[in-house]
Amino acid sequence: MKYSPEYYAAFEKRYPEIARDFEQLAQRCHQSGPLDEKCRRLVKLGIAIGIGSQGDIQSHVIQALDEGLTPEEIRHAVLQAITTAGFPRMIVAMVWADEIITARV
Repeated sequence: MKYSPEYYAAFEKRYPEIARDFEQLAQRCHQSGPLDEKCRRLVKLGIAIGIGSQGDIQSHVIQALDEGLTPEEIRHAVLQAITTAGFPRMIVAMVWADEIITARV
């Protein structure tokens, strides 16, 4: 499934309390350790690649670009998946990431 911010917006509208609690949990997780914002974003991108989720990969690429990461940094992070998740998973993640990078840059 491709990423669409409309999906989350619809969820948020239907379940505002759950969406709020989810956002609070995300903030607490972010603040609970020494990783900076850039590192956290790349970790989350790696997790999305590991589970093979197009929507999550593209969402994290969008957020990474919005947070100032460069296309080269994002692509380098995706490339790291080759030895852990395998070439097929890495290459499809690169395609999905490049869809967003090409559209945004």
